[in-house]
Amino acid sequence: MTHFPLRTAAARLLLAAACAAAPWSAHAGKTLDGIKARGLVVCGVNTALAGFSVADAGGKWSGLDVDICRAVAAAVLGDGEKVKYVPLNTQQRFTALQSGEIDVLSRNTTFSLTRDASMGLHQTAVTYYDGQGVMVLKKSNIKGMKQLKGQTVCVQSGTTTEKNLLDYSKTHDLSIKPAVFEKVEAATAAYFAGRCVGYTTDASGLASVRNKEARNPAEHVVLPELISKEPLGPMVRRGDDEWFAIVKWVVYGLIEAEEYGVTQATVDRQKAGSTDPVVQRLLGVSEDTGKLLGLDRDWLARAVKATGNYGEIFERNVGPRSGLGLPRGLNSQWNKGGLMYAMPIR
Repeated sequence: MTHFPLRTAAARLLLAAACAAAPWSAHAGKTLDGIKARGLVVCGVNTALAGFSVADAGGKWSGLDVDICRAVAAAVLGDGEKVKYVPLNTQQRFTALQSGEIDVLSRNTTFSLTRDASMGLHQTAVTYYDGQGVMVLKKSNIKGMKQLKGQTVCVQSGTTTEKNLLDYSKTHDLSIKPAVFEKVEAATAAYFAGRCVGYTTDASGLASVRNKEARNPAEHVVLPELISKEPLGPMVRRGDDEWFAIVKWVVYGLIEAEEYGVTQATVDRQKAGSTDPVVQRLLGVSEDTGKLLGLDRDWLARAVKATGNYGEIFERNVGPRSGLGLPRGLNSQWNKGGLMYAMPIR
């Protein structure tokens, strides 16, 4: 009898080793099943944030967050245009995802412990490393955050932005007076009307608001200090690990495609003729990584062909040559001084 525990332990080790060596193919998952049945990915986006998600007069959506939705649709449905965009304000965004109204929330949303652990949601992968800043009128001669002592700053309620402002003010004994508004449109309107000395949100959002809403963008400056970390990216519901994996790995795939020089213009040529083992794996030539996600082997090639790699998405929507003119900064690749570091596609 004393030998049975040893034999049981050995059997368990052998079974674990066999399972580790066996090929694994993911089943689709209920979210992907629903997407395939309707033929559309339903994506929650911002109502209007230049560079991230905005619709033109014809109803065509564009922006960094929009392109993530398009890449996911291309990977799972074969067509980046098979997306239904649902514009959501700050108060609506999490409820829409929790209730199943949308499949993925790609709406300049900060990852945080509270959102990840207590809302029934999963944070996937960061698509934009941001930080909270404050915009002021250039003629105010305010050069830094310490000069906001006792001043009124416009901010939207129900956001990490509001809490960060209060924390920063308390830490530095600034007695900043928040003017809180439920809707972002009300907060920005109050700032431009002169009701507040400053307006605060993510630095990327400040650039968007200044570019889109200011009568003369040159009259407004963003103070140099960032008072928080704001990692932004798409979120999905908990309870569907397969869908979580798909969205996460599409983002990683776009980042790794940039690292290895796979672009929208060259993806077909590289798929046909590249001898680089990593490129061959990314494009499904040498290995079928798609079966691990419940997809086919061309999932990432289609995503890159639909939107370009991460660098192309950044440059087109928010980069130095776009309307926002934002530097790559922290969103540079990890080997070029930034934080964009994809988990290996292998």
